[in-house]
Amino acid sequence: MFMVSRLLTFSERRAIIGLASLYASRMLGLFMVLPVLALYAQDLSGATPLLVGLALGGYGLTQAFLQIPFGLLSDRIGRKRVIAGGLILFCLGSVVAALADSIAGVILGRCLQGSGAVAAAIMALLADQTREQVRTAAMATIGLSIGLAFAVAMVLGPLVSAHFGLAGVFWFTAVLALLGLLVLWKLVPPAPRRMRHKDVGIDRDQLKATLGRGDLLRLDFSIFALHLLLMAIFVVVPAKLLTVGVAADHHGWVYLGIMGLAFCAMVPLVIIAEKRRKMKAMMSLAVGMLAVSLLGMGWFETRWWELATLLLVFFTGFNLLEATLPSMISKLAPAGSKGTAMGVYSTSQFLGAFLGGVLGGALVQAWGQDAVFYAGALLGLVWFIIMLGMPRPRYLSSEVIALDEQAHGETLDNLMARFADVAGVEDVMVVPEERLAYLKVDRQRLDSDALARVTQFENR
Repeated sequence: MFMVSRLLTFSERRAIIGLASLYASRMLGLFMVLPVLALYAQDLSGATPLLVGLALGGYGLTQAFLQIPFGLLSDRIGRKRVIAGGLILFCLGSVVAALADSIAGVILGRCLQGSGAVAAAIMALLADQTREQVRTAAMATIGLSIGLAFAVAMVLGPLVSAHFGLAGVFWFTAVLALLGLLVLWKLVPPAPRRMRHKDVGIDRDQLKATLGRGDLLRLDFSIFALHLLLMAIFVVVPAKLLTVGVAADHHGWVYLGIMGLAFCAMVPLVIIAEKRRKMKAMMSLAVGMLAVSLLGMGWFETRWWELATLLLVFFTGFNLLEATLPSMISKLAPAGSKGTAMGVYSTSQFLGAFLGGVLGGALVQAWGQDAVFYAGALLGLVWFIIMLGMPRPRYLSSEVIALDEQAHGETLDNLMARFADVAGVEDVMVVPEERLAYLKVDRQRLDSDALARVTQFENR
């Protein structure tokens, strides 16, 4: 990462810092309500467990349905315009929720927050602002910022609500949205020419083929189930902490310890998954950890430290999957299809968040809190069985090679064959209008010298 940072231009560094902070602040605002809404919803008129769950997951529904249209709109009218519009919608939703005195008002606010679906536009702007050789590292920075935002939100949400109530959390998120507009205006450089990038955003021509890939669908189901479980447990975990004697104003400190330890526990497992090529085993282990921890939370009348331990197991598995699932998408997606595969993956994630909140609330309302844990454990068991049927993944990496602007005609027609002849190149897509070649390579077998010779020959 240090070597990559030395390769960045000043404009690229500004763009990465600005867009990562913008993305993180937005996700922070969405996540801060998770550990507190179920506790404070009792003061809202009309609140029921089902409606509380809908308020938790409501953002996921509008996010899922609007992120692709907003991404396509950004191709036409400009990235920064769409992002600014999304931040204004997010701010408006936060204000509506902050002023609400009923659960219906909070639901409306959360749906408005989700309607500011600018994730695809942000990633497209990042691709516009960075060169191919640093783009993967730039996107990894965005991913790291999301993980950090989630951990901070779990701590900050309870702390803010303890002093200012649920409305204070939403006012805080409104301020974050306004700060995001300032970052977009001041820090993010002016947008260059807009292009569609095969490695970012959905290509409608590739959508059908992507949806027909069983290996990718298994990963889509995984992120769907992961965020379904996350939303479902936050319908009941805050109340469970109260039951075992943890006061509401101390929940933030409990989450702080859990998140810190879960991150430390996750790191060596990710190293084993990536460096020792044990991805399937580690992902199956993570799913098993989710199922066992959920069963424990439902089965046992836990003391606070027992509940904290089970939550630590849950979030270790959760963090491990959050880190490895996108990596798997990158490995399995065909050359030039990563953007489309990630678009379907993200939509699955948001739909899971929506259904998790609704189903969690419905289960509490019908059968009580423990029903959420038992149902989650059952889903984890089904998920574990599905993962056992997953073929051992091939460890392929993506390469994007810029082509000379003078390359045309027969040169472009022959590119795929020339690249495919290089040892270790497993898949190739040449996109003349982008002047890019997308490759999937096995780095252990890749003949880098031969690949360099092909690239130099085509670009001379």
